[in-house]
Amino acid sequence: MKRLISLMVVISFLGLAGLVLAEEVLPNPPGAEQAAAPSPAATAQAAPVPLKIDTGDTAWMIVATALVMLMTLPGLALFYGGLAKRKDSLNTMAMSFATYCIVSVLWIVYGYSLAFHTDIGGIIGSPGKFFLSGVGVNSISDLAKTIPEFIYIVYQLTFAAITVALASGAYVERMKFSAWVLFSVLWMTLVYVPVAHWVWGNGFLAKLGALDFAGGTVVHINAGIAALVGALVLGKRREKALLPGNLTLVVTGAGLLWFGWFGFNAGSALAANGLAGAAFLNTNTATATAALSWMFTEWIHSKKPTVLGLASGAVGGLVAITPAAGFVNVGGAIVIGICAGIIPFFAVAAVKPRLGYDDTLDAFGIHGIGGTIGAILTGVFADPAINEAGKGLLYGNPGQLLIQIVAVAVTLAYSATMTFVIFMVIKAMVGLRVDAEEEVTGLDEGQHGEKAYNL
Repeated sequence: MKRLISLMVVISFLGLAGLVLAEEVLPNPPGAEQAAAPSPAATAQAAPVPLKIDTGDTAWMIVATALVMLMTLPGLALFYGGLAKRKDSLNTMAMSFATYCIVSVLWIVYGYSLAFHTDIGGIIGSPGKFFLSGVGVNSISDLAKTIPEFIYIVYQLTFAAITVALASGAYVERMKFSAWVLFSVLWMTLVYVPVAHWVWGNGFLAKLGALDFAGGTVVHINAGIAALVGALVLGKRREKALLPGNLTLVVTGAGLLWFGWFGFNAGSALAANGLAGAAFLNTNTATATAALSWMFTEWIHSKKPTVLGLASGAVGGLVAITPAAGFVNVGGAIVIGICAGIIPFFAVAAVKPRLGYDDTLDAFGIHGIGGTIGAILTGVFADPAINEAGKGLLYGNPGQLLIQIVAVAVTLAYSATMTFVIFMVIKAMVGLRVDAEEEVTGLDEGQHGEKAYNL
């Protein structure tokens, strides 16, 4: 508990420091000087451009949305389910499955509106689109100007679902299923929705100039720090060793995650264009580089290149390139991939055992650390030749690196604090952990009355 309290104090300090820096930087975001004084000719010629649905963009975004859905079901479910002990694999898969269903409903009821409708004070969206009020078949959002708003809604829904599900990797093999259901509802509402608004819904981090193409802060740092805090609150498993029940499922799940991630990253261009192509290429390049980087690091460190290491490295690369995919060139993607294979490996293989926290499936080590790497390096490698919306340190804008650090600190502090509060509320309502006997016999039978394998 002392370790948890110390962690919370450090994270809170980072968040306060980030907010102070945000206030200092916010008055002059990147490009403000140029944008402040348009020429009289430009002002005279400027006129609202009517929004129009593009069939090519729409077709691509329908496919991209389906690809991101595939990442949770079956991708993450198989990846996490294969990593868990055989007696807990069904329960682990059920956590992803139930979360996708819960978020699918709540996103329509209020999640989308609070995340992406009209900004209120830079903190949250307005409730004007609860139950998708006012959204019709020809509606278009200002945030996605060439596709039907219905498609944009579902696309963002899939992001919300997988973010919540990612955190479960730190909690498996000991958390009550009822507690997880409550966590899914509360965390999506109180953590994911506000952070998504801050970064993607024209909230204060967006106005600050934070770059996050597809979810470094919103998805991976957010879920990663929630995973760590939850693991500390839950405490260690009684059988702490990680004994993957089925590595074949792990590899299958990793492959499906890689496949679906093209929708995650390339789809975040929100159009079928060259930017989507750059994000697609960067995603594949960084992922392959990270898988090799992890493999060779493990080979040197542990004398054998494991298949689990290859899969873990690939996921680490996917995570780290996510915020940068539509901002960096292929050289930047390679550097990010190398870092994503080496740093998370040592976070998992060396730092976690030394500190003693029980992040079961290394959700923090891969997503929290990998997301932080990617978010910060976006501030270094963002290339305006790829995307004019981003210019990093190497291209003459050192301020972008500071902004990225602020965004990371704020996300870490807010998610950690709120996750701790949510866990305390759930503990008071239904309790957090299964009893000792059920943990030993397995959560598949204890929580669901089923077995993954009837052999």
